[in-house]
Amino acid sequence: MSLTFLLGGARSGKSTLATELASGSGGPVTLIATGEARDDEMAARIAAHRTERPQEWETVEEPLELQGALAAVPANAVVIVDCLSLWVANLIERGDEDRDIEASSERAATIARERSSSSIVVSNEVGLGVVPAAPLGRRYRDVLGRVNAQWAAVADEAVLVVAGRRLSLR
Repeated sequence: MSLTFLLGGARSGKSTLATELASGSGGPVTLIATGEARDDEMAARIAAHRTERPQEWETVEEPLELQGALAAVPANAVVIVDCLSLWVANLIERGDEDRDIEASSERAATIARERSSSSIVVSNEVGLGVVPAAPLGRRYRDVLGRVNAQWAAVADEAVLVVAGRRLSLR
């Protein structure tokens, strides 16, 4: 059907826009959440996101196996992936090599693109700020940048979200 890729900074309105787009479909929605509540602050963020979503939506919490989670979504459901930035961080933390993360991303993007219902994928743009001081920070920025480029390349619509405003990248 279609793949929409929403990219932007923290608190830019990406998740809100994803929710609005999926709500407009009128059909079932499955949200794949890649974040994990490892501390109180993250638990509060996750709780806030839950309150923004309609209760009838199915939520799948999957921090690592994005391909399998996407493949398991019913064909008639719109899917939201929120978000690639946490997914990449989780894979790096697990010890995955950069090339393996990018290969997994490519396979997941193909699954999302080929679904019969819409896919809406959220990610952070982390390459617009200062160069991270630590090697791990630079690695994360670089891997996520390449993953974001993969998804934007195959998306039917790629949108930069800044301060709640949309800027088409096509």
